[in-house]
Amino acid sequence: MSEEPMMRTGAGDTRHARRMSFGAELLDDGTGAPPRTRFRLWAPSCEAVDVEIDDGARAAATVAMARAGDGWFEAVAPCGAGARYRYRVDGVAVPDPASRFQPDDVHGPSEVVDPCAYRWRDAQWRGRPWEASVIYELHVGALGGYAGVEARLGELARLGVNAIELMPVADFPGVRNWGYDGVFPFAPDASYGRPDALKALVDAAHRHGLQVLLDVVYNHFGPDGNEIARYARSFFRDDRVTPWGPAIDFRCAQVREFFWQNALYWIDEYRFDGLRIDAVHAIGDDDWLRALAARVRRDVEPGRHVHLVVENERNAASLLGEGGFDAQWNDDLHNSAHVLLTGERDGYYAAHADTPIRRFARALAEGFAYQGEPSPIHDGAPRGEPSGHLPPTAFVAFLQNHDQIGNRAFGERLRALCNDDALRAATALVLLAPQIPLLFMDEEYGSTQPFQFFTDYDGALADAVRDGRRREFARFAAFRDDAARAAIPDPNDPRTFERSRPPARLADPDGDARDWLRFYRSALAVRARLVTPHLRGARSAGVDVLRDRRGVEAEALVARWTLGDGAQLSLALNLSNAPVPLPNTPPGKIVFETPARARDRVRDGVLPPHAFVAWRTGDVKARARGARADEARAKARAAAEATAEATAEEI
Repeated sequence: MSEEPMMRTGAGDTRHARRMSFGAELLDDGTGAPPRTRFRLWAPSCEAVDVEIDDGARAAATVAMARAGDGWFEAVAPCGAGARYRYRVDGVAVPDPASRFQPDDVHGPSEVVDPCAYRWRDAQWRGRPWEASVIYELHVGALGGYAGVEARLGELARLGVNAIELMPVADFPGVRNWGYDGVFPFAPDASYGRPDALKALVDAAHRHGLQVLLDVVYNHFGPDGNEIARYARSFFRDDRVTPWGPAIDFRCAQVREFFWQNALYWIDEYRFDGLRIDAVHAIGDDDWLRALAARVRRDVEPGRHVHLVVENERNAASLLGEGGFDAQWNDDLHNSAHVLLTGERDGYYAAHADTPIRRFARALAEGFAYQGEPSPIHDGAPRGEPSGHLPPTAFVAFLQNHDQIGNRAFGERLRALCNDDALRAATALVLLAPQIPLLFMDEEYGSTQPFQFFTDYDGALADAVRDGRRREFARFAAFRDDAARAAIPDPNDPRTFERSRPPARLADPDGDARDWLRFYRSALAVRARLVTPHLRGARSAGVDVLRDRRGVEAEALVARWTLGDGAQLSLALNLSNAPVPLPNTPPGKIVFETPARARDRVRDGVLPPHAFVAWRTGDVKARARGARADEARAKARAAAEATAEATAEEI
């Protein structure tokens, strides 16, 4: 059976669905006949498959599924949206691996969903160009579910971000999870709300001018609730094992199609503006990844901006640009910055411990710090590919994200680990450099609240997760004794989750939080006016590590880029505790600085400690006026479209 996007339009609304070759699909012949649903399961390891259906209106029914070739089983049954169902494979009842909703969690029945029930109001939304993106990563559960995130959209738009990135929402066991233990890739987790609540969140975000990106996991399934091997053993490899069990076999045509359809499902049916694909190095099949990108580019409707981002420990530059993906999370930039800010050198920070300022400078100018050099944390094996030819927007820059905070034993935020002034300086650089900036939820308030690793398992699995996490830290000097490891929070303790939930913030917070918020807003406003409009065609013009008065390399640098309009953007950063000579003041007008009046020392040829200064050449005022005019026109168009939609809805 073919899979294809489907769209219905009416007065003031649009409805979207993705027809798929997997799972339950409502059949509508347009005659008003009683509803029917087609059920389809790939179960090559089974001799017989039935579908058990309970639609709440009549006695539960069992329908034998017919063989449809190549391991497929298919049946059509008289039921509609809301019906609960399970497959019975060789006598064992299992949920649908392509379930659109699991109302009673991972071991309960699946539910037939009508994807066209939701009436979209974002018909005019086409997204934003990738280079215009400023991303805000968040955890849906920590913010109160889909409705809780929706309530914060206005606040986020005022901050100056224009994309929110949701950590994975695929259905996972229990009600507390980071999302990387999902076992139903097509089913938004029920603890966050029903599918239409997620669609309403995306719809509302678009009305606020915000893109919505989704983190998806294609390299493994979680440890509880995945039944696929029971009826499709060839879904997994028997020659390769991951920390989560046998590796997914992307050599299999049905497996490739399952995940290709998943990507298009989120983009078409839920109108996500892009996907961040988790840990693609663990997939182990770059050809499949390139084919995924090509499939998305081919199938997305013309004129719509859809973005694909990877997390990739291998630093495979060949996947970016012509490889089909827009960008990669820049862990090298983060890791070297973290060493500079905190002095920590344990674990994976050891790869940046020798000359962190040089690693940081290279990651800032060229994307990857490791471009084929031996890596000390990979037993000296070469890591990475040359990346200097790629545009700066091929990299997502951050100082904090869910991993870099939550993978710490106690989930400390960066502010709890370093000097405030140094953190402001490094933050300003990330927000104004041409790489795509990413913030993690609540960092804009200078939060020191932890974000810890949390799960919701029972019994032996809960014990294994708790003990396994504590064992992970035994290689760190601070956790070599049992008592220190015992203090690491239990992921299954509900208090671990509660500690990780950001507080409700007022529209105008007081004191310290207000000062941090103003700092972020002002930096992002400068980016929006003077940097973002000219990122297309931007390229690095080099970076210099500065030297202290003794001639020794300092933890300071000046980086330069030529923007698309020919102007030069120069950023100077000093993370050291002492002033550093600045022998050649960059050309142009100072457009941002921290601390206040850092320029006074710069005029004397000195970059103060814990300071950041940005210069831009060209007519800065004219550029700013042009950007503000463009923004005003965009807001006027959005307001007119919203009025038109509301009028159509009333009619």
